[in-house]
Amino acid sequence: MQLGYYKWFKAEPAETSENSTHPPLVIRRLGLQDYEPIWKSMAYLAQQGSQDRDDEIWLLSHKPVFTQGQAGKSEHILNSGDIPVVNIDRGGQVTYHGPGQLVAYLLLNVRRRNFGVRNLVDLIEKSIIETLGEYGIEATTRKGAPGVYVNDAKIAALGLRIKNGWSYHGLSLNVDMNLEPFSRINPCGFEGLAVTQLADLIDYKEEDQAVPLMQSLSKVLSNKLLLHLGYNALTK
Repeated sequence: MQLGYYKWFKAEPAETSENSTHPPLVIRRLGLQDYEPIWKSMAYLAQQGSQDRDDEIWLLSHKPVFTQGQAGKSEHILNSGDIPVVNIDRGGQVTYHGPGQLVAYLLLNVRRRNFGVRNLVDLIEKSIIETLGEYGIEATTRKGAPGVYVNDAKIAALGLRIKNGWSYHGLSLNVDMNLEPFSRINPCGFEGLAVTQLADLIDYKEEDQAVPLMQSLSKVLSNKLLLHLGYNALTK
């Protein structure tokens, strides 16, 4: 299946990595995308299950959408209003995606890497926490509630699916977005859960910076993920 994209980069394995295998890994930056074509592309690639295909990480944002995981309960959608609800095949409950949120999808051959789901969840959460640390934000995880939190407010959600030895779906990190749609749901199935975003936690005046906050964060997060997967950071 062909997928249009704006930019892509091939990661180089780190010489000092303890990871014994370094399959080819491609980073794709896809910009702002409708949800369903991206989801269907991920599911198609996992369903094909070719063991020699390159691993990939997709970085993007979505147009407004609520996504309901396999364990999702309809009562957690309080008032979807004019935002579509898509029932999907990842784990977890309902969450919101919209412009100003950074999404990273990890299409990895976990069988080839000898990864379990817990390994991958830990790697993603650690990468997010270290990314936020680069901006002076202290973030934590919660037992029994996957994701990353700042001062008891959720800033990043994650959900995964493994099929034919391939992972897909991934994480969403709130950067600089309209948070109002989160009030229309019980985020990730937790009633009254507060939600926050990076732009409200730091003083980042884009006119004083070399790049916009989203672009800056995308580079930092992708490099943290690459580091923990055993690759060199991207310079672009």
